[in-house]
Amino acid sequence: MTRTPTRLAFPALTLLACALTLASCGGPVESTVPPPGASPVVDSGSDTRAQDTRTFKPVVPSTDPAALGGVGDLPGGVATLYRGTYSGLHGQASYLIEVPAKWNGTLVMYAHGYRGTGENLTVDPPVIREYLISQGYAWAASSYSANYYDVQAGVEDTNALALKFGELTGGKYEKPKEYLIMGVSMGGHVAGAAVEKESLDTEQNKVTYAASLPLCGVMDEEYEFQWLGDYTTVAAQLAGLGARSYPQTSYQDILPDIKAALFTSSSGDLWQENSGQGTKLREIARNLTGGDRPVFELGFRLGAYQNAVFGTGGSDGTLNGVLSKNFYGNKDVTYRWTTGATPTPTEVAFNAAILRVEADPNANAARLGGLRWLPRINGEFSVPVLTMHTLGDLYVPFAHQQRYRRAAEAKGNGNLLVQRAIRAPGHCQFTGAEVVEAFNDLVAWKKTGVKPAGDDVLTPATVADPNYGCRFTRGARAGVVACPPTP
Repeated sequence: MTRTPTRLAFPALTLLACALTLASCGGPVESTVPPPGASPVVDSGSDTRAQDTRTFKPVVPSTDPAALGGVGDLPGGVATLYRGTYSGLHGQASYLIEVPAKWNGTLVMYAHGYRGTGENLTVDPPVIREYLISQGYAWAASSYSANYYDVQAGVEDTNALALKFGELTGGKYEKPKEYLIMGVSMGGHVAGAAVEKESLDTEQNKVTYAASLPLCGVMDEEYEFQWLGDYTTVAAQLAGLGARSYPQTSYQDILPDIKAALFTSSSGDLWQENSGQGTKLREIARNLTGGDRPVFELGFRLGAYQNAVFGTGGSDGTLNGVLSKNFYGNKDVTYRWTTGATPTPTEVAFNAAILRVEADPNANAARLGGLRWLPRINGEFSVPVLTMHTLGDLYVPFAHQQRYRRAAEAKGNGNLLVQRAIRAPGHCQFTGAEVVEAFNDLVAWKKTGVKPAGDDVLTPATVADPNYGCRFTRGARAGVVACPPTP
């Protein structure tokens, strides 16, 4: 491993834009098997997948402040930043750790979003880096030891970095008094999974976090890939180019024709669905992603996110080899573009014609010796969790928050979950003020036991209100109807 302390400046609070291409602790201990009934348990060495054959290259972060979002030097001695590599789940990972001169003893672990499928492993500071340091918080972030949608590596490597804090900072500091975790997109999945009972029971690197802040996160791992498969499958069917076998390997070749059949414009920043099949696609998407709500239609028309979702079309359900078997199924899904009590005859015919796929029940089985390949979000946590999600997000839809709420309440943990809706069309499109407010409210909740306010994400009439999301939105977004003035 390498370790290089460097004094750097801190960036101003800026708009958070995620890339599309997502207490106490002890040392590693032998993992336990999840309770019966969760899913079959598989010996870690008895199943192989493409992810285990890949190699990655950690990129040690630059010392240039501009490379970390710096906007100018602050007085010397404000904080010390450490950078280098350390041993992760799949090999070496890069890291950043920053400790303020007046450290309050809390270490905030930051989990980044999806990095795509390249070989270079990169690491970012949290968007509220400057604020954390100004308030006395140390923070640490990992590149993870693998790219792709490898949340198992995200959890294990983030925890391993937390456990190596003393070693990687040269023994200059006492052990952290407590650990907090925050993450965006796929990192939100990491932050959510990190406080789940199943993760705490089965992970190799064990860290008990005092609270969690998942932002724009994948809070239902099955739903995310169900959604991506559903949208692309439905689009092809509506376009008259529906699959007859799975996977539809020709999908990317016929994608221009699919778009042409559904959109009058499918280039540039804003797309426009046509009044026929395109409108049906929009309404199916509305129903699948959380129901009627403000900002949905603007989010639906953002070209960057349409391209991101369509880019997954033709996948084989293994998450690009993170799993070894097909994870996608639509056997029991009824697709609706109307909202009546029963499907229309046209909807019945559509559902009868569309290709049906069955997921392999062992695609994400519990594993001996560690976390599942895709760690689960079960709603079984025992610390405060505060989430934020944008209403127009087409890539990681708002329905994640509805499913997370139901899961937490089913486990009796609804009192430990606060959720906030933000009136923005893009994925992870938060302002710094929104993130700082959420972080402060989470910390105050942890310290005082007084639960902060949140939004009702389940009542359809509440979610559909034109002013829904106004309570915690700080700053207007282009194209989004402004909230009424606060009395």
